[in-house]
Amino acid sequence: MSCIFFDIDGTLWNVNNEIPESAARTVKRLREMGHETFLCTGRSRAFIYDENLLSLDFSGIISGCGTMIEYHGDTVFYKRLQNRDVERMLVILREHGFRPVLEGREYLYLDWEDFSGTFYGEKLRREMGDKLHSIQEDWGRWEISKLSCATENARRQECFDRLGDEYDFLIHDENVCEMVPKGFDKATGIQKVCELLDIGIEDTYAFGDSVNDLGMFRVVGKAIAMGNGSKAAKEAADYVTSPMFEDGIWNGCQHFGLLG
Repeated sequence: MSCIFFDIDGTLWNVNNEIPESAARTVKRLREMGHETFLCTGRSRAFIYDENLLSLDFSGIISGCGTMIEYHGDTVFYKRLQNRDVERMLVILREHGFRPVLEGREYLYLDWEDFSGTFYGEKLRREMGDKLHSIQEDWGRWEISKLSCATENARRQECFDRLGDEYDFLIHDENVCEMVPKGFDKATGIQKVCELLDIGIEDTYAFGDSVNDLGMFRVVGKAIAMGNGSKAAKEAADYVTSPMFEDGIWNGCQHFGLLG
């Protein structure tokens, strides 16, 4: 038995939440073959709700860059940030021009004036509904494990220096970064799952496409980058499969003999 971990965005679906039929078929086939399958994502649990995605019947979910782990519907680990620390962090982020989105297992929090009229803000409001709350209106009552930030025109390096002892920054580009409590990433989530299931790390595989997949790429037995992925992901992978909508998941599993 092997354990296969899948990133979501850019790996299992595109920006419109469209899942290739071949990817859905592959996950089902892996389960039939007796393998364990996990979502392994930077999204916090509140932002994993799509029924088409969840209906693929994964064994479990590693969410929030390793800060939450579920197995067959049970939460087996959760790292919650203390709100007094979040308050201090928010003050520093604002001082440096960051626009934060706080991410928890039940809700996301943002200040609407920061994202009104943007693609991301409108997407969140449309998809999250009443699970999207206000940072200011819920001040001190958040329940989060990580956050993302828009950083256009922000003084990024100064902020990284201020908070770098407490958080790791996953830098996607000049406009977006994620913040995760120090010592947590997709790799630590995978290691905890392997301990739970008594699976050797050599029997693990991971599919990903971007910078926040590099942690899990370093720890798994075989790392597989999507053909549509970033240069950094491809360079870190053991194998580069075809793009997402060119049967990338199926072809990657076939390459490693996982489908029988």
